[in-house]
Amino acid sequence: MARRIIIWGSAFIISLYLGSILFLVKNQRVLQYTPGTSFVSLQTIDLPGARLVNMPVDDLINVRGWFVPPQEGMPIIIFFKGNAGSFSDDYPRYQEMNAKGYGVLAFDYRGFPMSPGEITEEGILEDALAAFDWVSQNGAPIVLWGRSLGSAPALYVASLRDVEAVLLESPFTAALDVAAERYPIFPVNKLLKDQFLSREWIGDVEEPVFVAHGTSDKTIPVQHGRDLYALAPNGRELWIVEGGDHGSLWADGIWEKAQEFFDETVIANAS
Repeated sequence: MARRIIIWGSAFIISLYLGSILFLVKNQRVLQYTPGTSFVSLQTIDLPGARLVNMPVDDLINVRGWFVPPQEGMPIIIFFKGNAGSFSDDYPRYQEMNAKGYGVLAFDYRGFPMSPGEITEEGILEDALAAFDWVSQNGAPIVLWGRSLGSAPALYVASLRDVEAVLLESPFTAALDVAAERYPIFPVNKLLKDQFLSREWIGDVEEPVFVAHGTSDKTIPVQHGRDLYALAPNGRELWIVEGGDHGSLWADGIWEKAQEFFDETVIANAS
């Protein structure tokens, strides 16, 4: 009887484990992304000079965002949003950037509220490159700001295009690494489709890199920021905020730090 209980118990545990793997495989993108459906209308906020733009990725796909032109001699910040909701939710950031003369391009990757399509790593990276290529026609210097998930496409673009500087806010070494930490009992390296290997792309980024992270970040542990910065060929500053969490860095003063970084690496050199 004891042997039978052990056999049946083992079979149940194995079935539960395999069922969990099947669930994760089938639903991984639902678990990985939280796009939501709502967005802020540009007509409802005060953002002088901003306009809604459609940026072509290919013959079938456009991504939508907002573009604010820069003042004379100022760079354009391409803002790569995080995982949740629409880029438009961060409009207070763009207002601050615009008030200081910076140009801004911010957009939703396909599958997020303002850009139709299916969310995939391949799509996000293609959208990021298309956004850069679109705004580069403006002729102004370009800096990249990647927040959380957005740190990956920011590094991907910087590894393939010439930019002036890269700022990473609460980044990860790879989405694969975060998943492996959260689900250590599963072979996520074989299961995860969208791995976002930032730790590989950063080695090809020659431009100055600024990394910001909070010690109380429960979404992406601070060690990811430290490790990623250590891999940067041209790391300029690692700003660790004691007690900062995943959503607090703007209130903690990252905009002031960003302006110092951009002034030292871009604006001063251009003047």
